[in-house]
Amino acid sequence: MLFAAAMAGCNKSFLNRPSSSQISSNNFYQTTSDLRLATASLYGGSPWWQWHNGALLPLGDALSGNAYYPYWGDLVQLYTRTITGQNAIVSSGWTGLYNVIAQCNTVINAIQQQASASISATDKNAAIGEARFIRAIAYYHLALLWGAVPIVEDNTKLINHPLLNRNIVSDVYKFINNDLSFAVQNLPITDATGRVTTWSAQGMLAKVYLTEAGLGQSGGTRNQALLDSAKKYAGNVCKNSGLSLLPNYYNLFRAQYNDNPESLFALQWTAGVGYGNGNDWLTFSPSNDINPQKTGAWTALEPTYDFYANYNWKDTVRRIATIMMNGDYYPELNAAGGGFKATGVCMKKHIIGNEKDNNAPTMDIWSSIEHNSILRLADVYLVYADAILGNNTSTSDADALLYFNKVRARAGVDAAPMLDADTILRERRAEFGFEGQYWLDLVRLSYYNPDKAIYIINHQARMTFAYDPTTRMAKPDTTTAPSILPATISAFTLQIPSTELTSDPKLAEAPVPYF
Repeated sequence: MLFAAAMAGCNKSFLNRPSSSQISSNNFYQTTSDLRLATASLYGGSPWWQWHNGALLPLGDALSGNAYYPYWGDLVQLYTRTITGQNAIVSSGWTGLYNVIAQCNTVINAIQQQASASISATDKNAAIGEARFIRAIAYYHLALLWGAVPIVEDNTKLINHPLLNRNIVSDVYKFINNDLSFAVQNLPITDATGRVTTWSAQGMLAKVYLTEAGLGQSGGTRNQALLDSAKKYAGNVCKNSGLSLLPNYYNLFRAQYNDNPESLFALQWTAGVGYGNGNDWLTFSPSNDINPQKTGAWTALEPTYDFYANYNWKDTVRRIATIMMNGDYYPELNAAGGGFKATGVCMKKHIIGNEKDNNAPTMDIWSSIEHNSILRLADVYLVYADAILGNNTSTSDADALLYFNKVRARAGVDAAPMLDADTILRERRAEFGFEGQYWLDLVRLSYYNPDKAIYIINHQARMTFAYDPTTRMAKPDTTTAPSILPATISAFTLQIPSTELTSDPKLAEAPVPYF
């Protein structure tokens, strides 16, 4: 009788009933709160871990000549331009960004197909806008690093058609623009701390248009219509968002100021989440004394002499916040032990101290609680100035100078009386050093002025240096500098990882249109 009753209970309708104890696409997307939980997962954690920890700083700062790490062979390849198809950093970058895209696709398609009809279209589109904004961020990095890449909108189609062609670069940018335009129209003006808004999307769209303006151009000129679009969106953020720069540059990189109003998009990291889910940039720390649990300071990331020389003598605010040099004192690092005095030269930015300094008992070397920004308001200010400069040799435009000099004023640097392309590029390098930006800036330049981009990276003082705090003199180390291959225009496009080419030979074929 018990057996019969059990069999009677196992009819088809019973088996098809949604689980009451487990989340599935059939029982999850029922409320706006469910949508918010789904999109929250896209801001950090495991989706971003591989890209953030394995590739962002190496590709943005070591490849560009800002940083050096002598004991990591794959990073040395980036630094010396001897990159092979087996380079783990390049592979982590590619795989990590596609991981982010796959997660965004899952959320977008689930909302479109599974969300309850009781949820308003406004709330659905806002959630989709978040996911499309983050997907655009991933594709933007892919486009600048690899050029033509496959566009994937639906992960399920890969089951039956796993082999993909790359898509032409202009279509990748069109796809990015479509995602960001949707986000601009559907994200709110304000939202909970840490979430993106229409101002985030407009700022990023301006940056994409500025980048795209050089694509396929030559002779040092850019597409004026796209420059005008960049100027329009960046100007709107500058003038109408009500946002302003955080007054203290140093505080941008302290956990107490996570998600400050200047941060337009930051990855959301938390403590105690374990390896593979958190921010592990603290492994670049120079000392166990300032690290959580007094461990993990394996090898510091060293700035190059060329990067150091980019700062002028007044630019101490940003320099001290970005790189440590002998004699620099940081009272907030190991505060209970009297602070920290640097005895060497290394990256300071993102080194935020131990668990006691941050009142985070579960914080460890795998889970820094700094929410590092991918897009800041200062970036939009400089994009606006660059778009106004456009194809002119120089500009004294009042708006360009106003917002450009807001960035310099915070850094304690004299206002610029006029702007040219070199001035803006140097400012970006000083402002965003060790934020993974400089290589992207050089690729943007290579689109329309390849000779200049090649000249810059071939004439860098690409070696580490020592600093004497008594004489205040920096001395380049020319004795241990590795041999560096001269760059050509091909250096601005990374190789597709060998493992990807093996699993999908069509990636080696000529790119095809997507639209």
